[in-house]
Amino acid sequence: MAQQNENRIMCPNGWNTFNTSNVLSYVHMPEGFAISLAVKNLATCQVIDRFLIGRFGENEEQIHPGIRSYDGTYTELTVTVSDSSFRVQTAVQDDRQFILISPLKTGKCPLVIAVRASVLWNFEGYTICKGDNLYGGFDTRTISVSVTGERCNEEHFQLESPYISVSLGEKVAVSSDGAVTISEAEAIMEQARKRVVDSAQQYGDLAEAYQAMRSCLAWDTIYEPEHRRICTPVSRLWNISWGGYVLFCWDTFFAAEMISLEQKDLAYSNVFAILDEMTEAGFVPNFGAADDYKSRDRSQPPVGSMTVLNLYNRWKEKWFVEETYEALCRWNEWFFTYRRTDDGSLCWGSDPFFPRVDAYWETHGVNERFGAALESGLDNSPMYDGISFDPNTHLIKLSDVGLCGLFIHDCDCMIELSKILGRDGSKFEERKAVVSRALHTLFDESFGLFLNRKTDTKEFSYRISPTNFYALFDSSINDEQIRKCLSHLYSTEEFWGTYVLPSIARNDPAYKEQDYWRGRIWAPMNYLVYRALEACGQTKACSDLAEKSLALILKEWTQYGHVHENYNADTGMGCDVRNSDKFYHWGGLLSYIAILDAEQKHLDK
Repeated sequence: MAQQNENRIMCPNGWNTFNTSNVLSYVHMPEGFAISLAVKNLATCQVIDRFLIGRFGENEEQIHPGIRSYDGTYTELTVTVSDSSFRVQTAVQDDRQFILISPLKTGKCPLVIAVRASVLWNFEGYTICKGDNLYGGFDTRTISVSVTGERCNEEHFQLESPYISVSLGEKVAVSSDGAVTISEAEAIMEQARKRVVDSAQQYGDLAEAYQAMRSCLAWDTIYEPEHRRICTPVSRLWNISWGGYVLFCWDTFFAAEMISLEQKDLAYSNVFAILDEMTEAGFVPNFGAADDYKSRDRSQPPVGSMTVLNLYNRWKEKWFVEETYEALCRWNEWFFTYRRTDDGSLCWGSDPFFPRVDAYWETHGVNERFGAALESGLDNSPMYDGISFDPNTHLIKLSDVGLCGLFIHDCDCMIELSKILGRDGSKFEERKAVVSRALHTLFDESFGLFLNRKTDTKEFSYRISPTNFYALFDSSINDEQIRKCLSHLYSTEEFWGTYVLPSIARNDPAYKEQDYWRGRIWAPMNYLVYRALEACGQTKACSDLAEKSLALILKEWTQYGHVHENYNADTGMGCDVRNSDKFYHWGGLLSYIAILDAEQKHLDK
């Protein structure tokens, strides 16, 4: 899929689903030549030439993704258009792309499929329909495309590139650089699919969970032409609405962690991609998007060093640590300098700056409480309701347990990365000590939990979320404090239940809203709590959380093929609201937790 070069750019080669605007587009790189599918429903005259997973509209295509590989050597999904449905399987062999389209349900009349050829991203080349084939012409080669099936004289597809249209009354085979029969295509698909299934069997009972995670990450992986790189944004629907691509901070680091189980180069590519979005002030922004659009007022949870250390521990490549170390140092220093209060605790914030243009997310909430809430990654969390903001310090007036715990863990990881490189890590020891002392003042003995505290009134906040458990990253917390924290974790009135972990305690007034961070379950919270429990040696709690996380992701994956952005904490469903993306890659962390727990149990034997 990609190779490292001296500039750290992961260069795509061969066939894959690189085109962010269409999951039924198969692109050969480096030419940018795409074989894409379009559909016309003759009963309604509706033409669809851009297919995306997770649309909510009743008249839009509905896609049930199946298993696939990262490198595009096999993909499958089922598409429903109106009252018709069909399956699309693809395989790559010997640098040839094969596509098999199989009708599953025929509505009032068969759909018409258009197989079209185009050159993407303004790359040099041309396409043409000549005789029975499509062709892409380039300086170094010509790529032909053959299509089986009954040709249709359908001139009103409204397509802007050469195409061949065929009826979908029977199976259709598409192939590059030579024709294949339906039976030959079926045999190719069977072999390719078996390889993908077999590759997941190393995870045993977790094979299906791994397939869910890999499928989502692989479909969300694209070629991003502005910086000429491969990366894995949160979902294609988000890319479209953000002008081509958007990388969110902690989301992208988590994607790299999950991908690292199998695809080292793609994992590295994502770490470099988000670090390359670092602002002039020295922090990784909340988001970086097309046309240098990024949040220069705020960062997001500092999980980069954890990701880099975990990738190093898996692959043991020192050069990768060397390439990321200085950026991670700057980010740690920025948090310690600009998000620290006089007592050493940390608060989320939002800094003033002069935006390039009047773009909503570059101006809305800047140097305000909402901007600080966005920096936490928990946009509308009830924890920040009614909390004041200081426009002079640019900080929300709330010492945040979650941020303190994450920063302490960031320092621990930076200490380890410094040892790997033979560097002096004493500054991270010193910063950790400062924040750790402050964190200990946030423990409420009577309540038995580390609590956020208002910096203006010095009152504890009893609006609690899974972030309160991030305090467990601090190795200086004693056994009694750990025991009391766990009593809250396992409390069915607060966090435990059939589905866990809700993003605000079940007994909080906002829980019943089940609106985004107001009560719904988010995989990154489960993951960070899992890592905090792991850090303080709570193996049983880790396993309990892993078991619950596994059940949650499999619920919608097995039914709909969805990997959700967030889930209802009462029903375990993601589709009950429209603001839970159906194919958002960090939902795969629910699988990743279970896989990590199984790995640890294997090591402990």
